[in-house]
Amino acid sequence: MSVPVIEARPKGLAIFLIIAGTIGWIAAFALTVEKFHLLENPGGKLGCDLSILVQCQANLNSWQGSVLGFPNPILGLGGWVAPIAVGVAILAGARFHRWFWIALNIGVAGALGFVIWLISQSIFVLGTLCPWCMVTWSVTIPTFFAVTLFTLRTGIIPTSAGFQRFAGRASSWIAVITLVAYIIIAVIAQARLDVLSYLV
Repeated sequence: MSVPVIEARPKGLAIFLIIAGTIGWIAAFALTVEKFHLLENPGGKLGCDLSILVQCQANLNSWQGSVLGFPNPILGLGGWVAPIAVGVAILAGARFHRWFWIALNIGVAGALGFVIWLISQSIFVLGTLCPWCMVTWSVTIPTFFAVTLFTLRTGIIPTSAGFQRFAGRASSWIAVITLVAYIIIAVIAQARLDVLSYLV
């Protein structure tokens, strides 16, 4: 299978991946540190425990916070290195084969799926909003859209010429699409948890 002709150095995507990956990694690191604090002082108050609604402790202590048998933030510590490395490599002049981009796309799609599940668990089961978790959500969503639309518009993921043009146009609307996703999450959280009542 031939390698599609793509931008030699998609600098915009590269810079975004570095920034998003760095923010995601910082959030994962902060959550990991908070988990250490909980292990050292069970039941102690964490720096991210702002109220009964906005807190990290309930999430970190739940089984949902350790789905694979270890704290979820460890997944972030390892996973967010990938977009950072890809972004740096692109800026250094690297060009990746189709299989690499598809693997990256599958990875970010898996991350988005996991985040959607965590959002549902946080809002509908745990009844809390974890600050550092929300930071992770906020960068995972646009990362998925940025990578997916790039692979679609460049033909890395085979599709029709018309759909490639659509993906190209949609790429300029990533910020708006992401904002809409944020609003949907906020509306669901408000409907379920009555977030605004905690702010007044």
